[in-house]
Amino acid sequence: MTIVQDQASGVKFSEVIKIDERKVREHVEEVVRTSVEETLNGLLEAEADELCGAKRYERNIERVDTRAGHYERKLQTKAGEVTLKVPRLRRLPFETEIIERYRRREASVEEALIEMYLAGVSVRRVEDITEALWGTRVSASTVSELNQKIYGHIDAWRNQPIEGEHPYVFMDGIWLKRSWGGEVKNVAVLVAIGVGTDGYREILGVCEGMKEDKESWRNFLRHLKERGLRGVRLVVSDKSLGLVEALGEFYVEAQWQRCMVHWYRNVLTVVPKGKAKAVAAMLKAIHAQEDREAALRKGEDVAQKLETMRLSAAAQVVREGVAETLSYMSYPSEHWRQIRTNNPLERIMREIRRRTRVVGAFPDGRSALMLVAARLRHIAGTRWGAKRYLDMDRLREQEQTESIALNEGVA
Repeated sequence: MTIVQDQASGVKFSEVIKIDERKVREHVEEVVRTSVEETLNGLLEAEADELCGAKRYERNIERVDTRAGHYERKLQTKAGEVTLKVPRLRRLPFETEIIERYRRREASVEEALIEMYLAGVSVRRVEDITEALWGTRVSASTVSELNQKIYGHIDAWRNQPIEGEHPYVFMDGIWLKRSWGGEVKNVAVLVAIGVGTDGYREILGVCEGMKEDKESWRNFLRHLKERGLRGVRLVVSDKSLGLVEALGEFYVEAQWQRCMVHWYRNVLTVVPKGKAKAVAAMLKAIHAQEDREAALRKGEDVAQKLETMRLSAAAQVVREGVAETLSYMSYPSEHWRQIRTNNPLERIMREIRRRTRVVGAFPDGRSALMLVAARLRHIAGTRWGAKRYLDMDRLREQEQTESIALNEGVA
């Protein structure tokens, strides 16, 4: 200990002040973290007050709701992990842009970590990227644990209950490659999206299927039904016989719509290239008709025309499949363009193929499933799921009209 003497007074005292830079730095970081936490929670409280129309405990005739406590949620920030106290309201849903941004960032970061892990990116690169995206540096010893944790989050998302009814459901499968014991094999991942009674699209489910066969589709449909999928009126897909056969076991009253575009491709596979353009125009004329009966008549006219062109194989495909592509005509005409093809899901599947191409062959089916599910989870948190897709009032009006007509017929 250093002894210092005051020259003016002659008093001796000890030099007791010693700066610990590590503790000061930790203290400053904690102050910043606490400040960030308090600021975010203040914003959440302000949003809750605005929704309620009054502050907590305030008596106000303009109040529209009251508080029902809160729940805590962790959020990773550059300043460290903070705890958000998210308010609960008794009647109104509490939706905050703070949480929405967190969900989108969390899903994006998780997908990136899985993709890097499966693609064999170096550990140092993983550390750099996670620090840039998440504000947290992930070491080599924790990469495996982190992926297992992410898998748990994705499984929880995949298995969450399906709320409400979904009149329109789109289904498809994607083939990916997996490497096992030096041998590369195919693995199928089955995906379903739906349009709810509110007109918004939703990712309904994603599961691994060894093949796109009846048993795989049965397991997938059972998975959807057990989680609460109901109110299904129309299922849109390509002609997967396994799906069509399994559909009747779980959703007896649902109609099946064969994707119009896939059917065109099936017909054109037996048409010479020189005649493909003319035949395609003939096929489009079928679906330009005003109702199902007129479309069926046009389909027969097209089949006869194909026979005169010596395209008997194409004529047979038209006769066998045209009725399967016209189920959409039983629904409001305002919905026809969106429900007669599997395009809403096809666009998502193209994005999944693009994102999985970087991996090449997956180590196993579960890894393939997790990366696909991670991408779907990210898509669900974007504008894709926040933009109204269909005006479902048209379907409700049609159902009411049909119900009145049925009651009058019975009377």
